[in-house]
Amino acid sequence: MSTPETVERALLVAAVVLIVVAGAGLLARIWWGPSMLDRALSLDVCAALIIAGLAAKSAFARDSFYFPIMLVLAVLGFTGSVGIARFIAVRDRPPRRTPDDGGEEESR
Repeated sequence: MSTPETVERALLVAAVVLIVVAGAGLLARIWWGPSMLDRALSLDVCAALIIAGLAAKSAFARDSFYFPIMLVLAVLGFTGSVGIARFIAVRDRPPRRTPDDGGEEESR
């Protein structure tokens, strides 16, 4: 094994170790997240970590088989994050106040 191959393999192993450490931190954030938004953000990062893991696997194998899978996961992660963000935005919207309640009428 030549020196560039050894360096490349060491960098890939370091990347996998960082992905695993980030995954452990991500699971802790999902478990103890103080708010729903933190958990939603963690799920988005989870999709990114899965994509990074597949990229590392693809680099180890020197195979482009996983590229379409990574693309589909990226689209699903994005749409899932947008859906959760819209759900949280609707859920956390303050109630509308009417003049009968003693509040001022909204101009919307």
